[in-house]
Amino acid sequence: MSPTAVIAEGAVEKLIKNDKVRWWNKPNLRSLYLCLVPFCLFIESTSGFDSSMMNGMQALVYWKEYFDYPKGGKLGLLVACYNLGALTSIPFISLLSDHVGRRWSIIVGSVIMMIGAVLQGLSINLPMFVMARIFLGHGIVYAIVGGAALLGELGHPKERAFLGAMFNAFYGIGGVLGAGIVVRTILIPNDWSWRLPSFLQALPSVLQIVFAFTVPESPRWLISKGRNDEALNILIKYHAEGDASQELPHVEYAEIKQALEMENDSRRRGWAEMFQTAGMRRRSLLGAMLGLFTQFSGNNLISQYLVPILVKIGIKDSYTQVRYNIGTQAWGFVIGILMASITPRFPRRKMFLLCSISLLGVYTAWTIAQARNRITGTKESGYAVLVMIFLYSPAYCLGYNALTYVYLVEIFPYYVRTKGISWFQMFGRAASMFGSFVNPIGLENADWKYLIVYVCWLCFEVIFIYFFFPETIGKTLEELTFCKSTACSRTFDMRRTNPPPPTVFEGEEKQKELAATAQKVLDHPNITEVHEVPEKKA
Repeated sequence: MSPTAVIAEGAVEKLIKNDKVRWWNKPNLRSLYLCLVPFCLFIESTSGFDSSMMNGMQALVYWKEYFDYPKGGKLGLLVACYNLGALTSIPFISLLSDHVGRRWSIIVGSVIMMIGAVLQGLSINLPMFVMARIFLGHGIVYAIVGGAALLGELGHPKERAFLGAMFNAFYGIGGVLGAGIVVRTILIPNDWSWRLPSFLQALPSVLQIVFAFTVPESPRWLISKGRNDEALNILIKYHAEGDASQELPHVEYAEIKQALEMENDSRRRGWAEMFQTAGMRRRSLLGAMLGLFTQFSGNNLISQYLVPILVKIGIKDSYTQVRYNIGTQAWGFVIGILMASITPRFPRRKMFLLCSISLLGVYTAWTIAQARNRITGTKESGYAVLVMIFLYSPAYCLGYNALTYVYLVEIFPYYVRTKGISWFQMFGRAASMFGSFVNPIGLENADWKYLIVYVCWLCFEVIFIYFFFPETIGKTLEELTFCKSTACSRTFDMRRTNPPPPTVFEGEEKQKELAATAQKVLDHPNITEVHEVPEKKA
């Protein structure tokens, strides 16, 4: 193999292309992925449980009586305090995850969420309920950031994108559980109709703690801490099924170590490194906008305020409302899993574009249908609104559900990865909290006209993605750190009939150096000794 070929295609890509064995036929990798399901993938189930549970509680008579029939701003506070708690954790996430590891970040977040769920179930007044939800929100982000990073850094290169896509898809499991539990507890003729779902919100966190030490730590985190032999052994065990003579784990190890050294040479410390170069500033802009896009594209209307929408189109029976709630959640889960299995195979930028354009079409039709319903009051227009609500899920899952964490792990280098995902979370949670406050007020006062706000915002999303989102498919995480390939480096030219994706990465010389390191491993006569490279600089 010539060095030129390696630089053009990438050593890791060439090696995994020749690997025809599927992951379920590899015992070590199969056991790893099965343990990652309860430990990492179920993290987002807590968020799904919370959204669908709070949606369903708005139909529970005893919950409404206990909290004095909340609506408008008061209802917005009860829903939004979850995201308020998430915002309070942002300054501490990268400190925890980068210093004690991805696993302990998930464990700490899970313990905090368990405390929040218990407090929520024991609430005796509105302030206690609000504080309990702030606890829940504070804990979830530790687990999300640690889990997303661990999936991307531990998974086999062949399945890395698939695992990242499934991370958000498991939101639907929590959504179905939360909605289904409320369907049954609505029949309980006392306060346990809402206290029981509150306690059960701790279940995903219990799973994460039980399975915490069945999963190894991130090899990249271990190398960053000088624990090189542990990292190499993990790569050999899971990416080569314990065969130290295979090239893949050694090439990965050499790339990771070299990339971390090059990153560490030029980086600043703290949050300043998020803005230290033009490339990092572009990454930060992408992370911030993706946070806004994923949480302010109208999805919160369905996930948190479906009941008020159903009331407006004439569906006022509480039992019917909670059944529609579980129906939308189950549909969203099925579509989320399906899209997570398909979408990562296609270019990221094209799928984000298709997602935003589809959402724009759905929301435009939804606005028209709801306007006709309010004007004419016909059942047909109400059914059209329901159709648009169900069509929203496949449109959203095309990009924002399936690719968000895949893309975030790809665009942010190791040393800023947890900061980058935390940065994304800050903007996403702020957008969600803003929407949680504003949505019930907008629906109550502006009615169907409020939907026009989202139509206009979705137009902006399409334009931004077209001009600013780079393509990242087909590269390892280390190669993307210094990417300057033809897939992501050419600048946009208005005169081109088929303009290429915009650039976000920098460092062509460093990319060549990284490729040369990989080639050196492939050419080395004794593959078991190639991990003896210089120690990381202080």
